[in-house]
Amino acid sequence: MTGAPLDPMTPVPWRVVERRDETHDTFTVSLEPVEGGGAPRFAPGQFNMLYAFGAGESAISISGDPAATDGRLVHTIRRVGTVTAALSHLRPGDQLGLRGPFGNPWPMESLRGRDLVFVAGGIGLAPLRPAIYHALSHRADYGRIVILAGARSPEDVLFTDDLDRWKALDGVECRLTVDRAGEGWTRNVGVVTKLIPKAKFDPSQAAALVCGPEIMMRYTAVEFRNRGLTNERIFVTMERNMKCAVALCGHCQLGPEFLCKDGPVFPFERIAFWFAQREV
Repeated sequence: MTGAPLDPMTPVPWRVVERRDETHDTFTVSLEPVEGGGAPRFAPGQFNMLYAFGAGESAISISGDPAATDGRLVHTIRRVGTVTAALSHLRPGDQLGLRGPFGNPWPMESLRGRDLVFVAGGIGLAPLRPAIYHALSHRADYGRIVILAGARSPEDVLFTDDLDRWKALDGVECRLTVDRAGEGWTRNVGVVTKLIPKAKFDPSQAAALVCGPEIMMRYTAVEFRNRGLTNERIFVTMERNMKCAVALCGHCQLGPEFLCKDGPVFPFERIAFWFAQREV
């Protein structure tokens, strides 16, 4: 990007060019650099630090298509605190600060030839969406694609247009469930882990990409092991407590790992021990 500072701790001004409400508390913004030059390349699973002037920074996964050529970055954000509340007030033409991209991505190259099973809980579909875009745009590189998404209620389902479009594609299985069904809901009810035994994939060579609350990811790993996957072929993304994004502040340390630098994507085998520890 033209004019970007070399210091990864210095936010660069970006402009909101589009904003869309996804649910009552979740929204998507498309951003372009104020100084021009287009967006930096990113890999599926990476994140940026978004700075709301006067409020602070928050680590937000990139949720757009990594192959897009419009020079924009897309982020889907849930309003859960001071920074994300401030970001929710931004409208087209407003500016914010951006640092990134940071972090290790989903290992899409090493997973070539495998069935891919994506499991998303809540806003977890946002960090997974670039990997899904990548898999679908490189269809010949992968086997069967399974997308399992869960939400609290029908009103909390993200990217409904994408889910409907993906469901119609050949070789793609797309299932959706909600914790609490409303009037007129005719699809699955229950936690997303209940969809794993029903999904059609080859356990001997499949890989799972999982994002959601940590308790959900832990039980998802259990269900995949019951289907025959090893922890080495289960990948999760961890984004809690990130403050600096460059492993200086230590806020995101989990055992020996710094989630911002060593993650956010990990093979479950690498961090399974820490998932089992209380209050870590």
